[in-house]
Amino acid sequence: MSIENKDLINKDGFSSKLGFTLASIGSAVGMGNIWRFPVMVSIWGGMSFLIPYFLFVILIASTGVIEEFALGRLTGSGPVHAFGFATKQKGNENIGKRLGLIPVLGSLALAIGYTAVMGWIFKYNYLAMSGELSILGNDFSAIAMTFENTAASFSNNFWILVAGLFSMVIMSFGIAKGIERANKVLMPILFILLLGLAIYLGTNPNSTAGYRYIFNLDTAKLADIKLWVFAFGQAFFSLSIAGNGSVIYGAYLPKNEDIPSSAKNIAFFDSLSAILASFVIIPAMAIGKADLTEGGPGLMFIYLVNVFNQIEAGKILMIIFYLAILFAGFSSIINLYEAPVAYAQERFGLSRKKAAFIINMLGILAAIFIQGIVGPWMDIVSILIAPLGALLAGIMFFWVLDKNMAIGEVNKGRKKALGKWFFPLGKYVYCALSLLALVLGIIFGGIG
Repeated sequence: MSIENKDLINKDGFSSKLGFTLASIGSAVGMGNIWRFPVMVSIWGGMSFLIPYFLFVILIASTGVIEEFALGRLTGSGPVHAFGFATKQKGNENIGKRLGLIPVLGSLALAIGYTAVMGWIFKYNYLAMSGELSILGNDFSAIAMTFENTAASFSNNFWILVAGLFSMVIMSFGIAKGIERANKVLMPILFILLLGLAIYLGTNPNSTAGYRYIFNLDTAKLADIKLWVFAFGQAFFSLSIAGNGSVIYGAYLPKNEDIPSSAKNIAFFDSLSAILASFVIIPAMAIGKADLTEGGPGLMFIYLVNVFNQIEAGKILMIIFYLAILFAGFSSIINLYEAPVAYAQERFGLSRKKAAFIINMLGILAAIFIQGIVGPWMDIVSILIAPLGALLAGIMFFWVLDKNMAIGEVNKGRKKALGKWFFPLGKYVYCALSLLALVLGIIFGGIG
């Protein structure tokens, strides 16, 4: 069966396997790798957390990541038309298109929250480079007040505008000349910066306490069901599967791309970035004799400022750290905006530049208005909309699409067909886990 969707794709796309891989890694590497993963490693005891985390990464990358890329490439479209194509096989295209709006809106909502956060990061890069953060020394209350003033309602409008405009410019150039090119610069520099920080901190003798903690294995903790729940949540959300960004990136893929191989690379480098972040943050906290119990914005914008201000060469380290955060955030934000930008192109026939302008301006304005409630805003989206989008994409691919068509798309570009394990594992285990992510997120108030 031929698939035609000439409104959007085939006008643009990734120019190389490396470009696609780096862009996809960039979409996965984000704030969760930096401000949540090290905290989970600390709270749950190093290797005690890493073992179940890696198991879930392998499982999800082997099913959900592959499925979302394949669904996008099969239909040459984002979630709205992709879901519509799937349900059309059952006689009702419109229901799929309506359901496809859920992950598109979820992606836009996350992008709005990320725009506000990127505004914080831009400001902190400026404060680090100007020395204003270093002047605060170890005055914890002054450091905390600086962040409270940054994150208060309508307090950071200028830097949010800067963040949104940067995103708009990159996206207006399209996939190959915009997103791909940006990630070819952002991702290598991100890994170099994190690696450099980790190596330098490793030369401090007080960092050994942090490494001992990372490699500590407490087998008793493996019996705690909550550890497995949060390891699963971290893996699930870290790989950026939500029925939006990965689907639309898949739509830009050539038919000769080996999707399972790309999924493996993405899982590896996403996990590597999280590990590198842990090798920076946990030893740094050990050097600063701090207890890593605080996650989220408090870790990055309060606790680590205090730590860096107590470390030799702390000002330079802080500048490098916030640059790394800036690169990680940018690679994610342009992925989040891509699904709504592509939908605007598909639905309204807009040019790439017009769609990028409208969607990013909408994101900037909304981000300015939600500055005081970024945390609750992101919680609602991540707890409800993101896992629902992932579940819907999984259902469309594994339950609604013709099985032979789905498997055939996955195997395009491969020298050897994927094993027979793939489809039942995705259909029964991955889809069940996506539903579980939604349910557990509601019960625990967020798991990733």
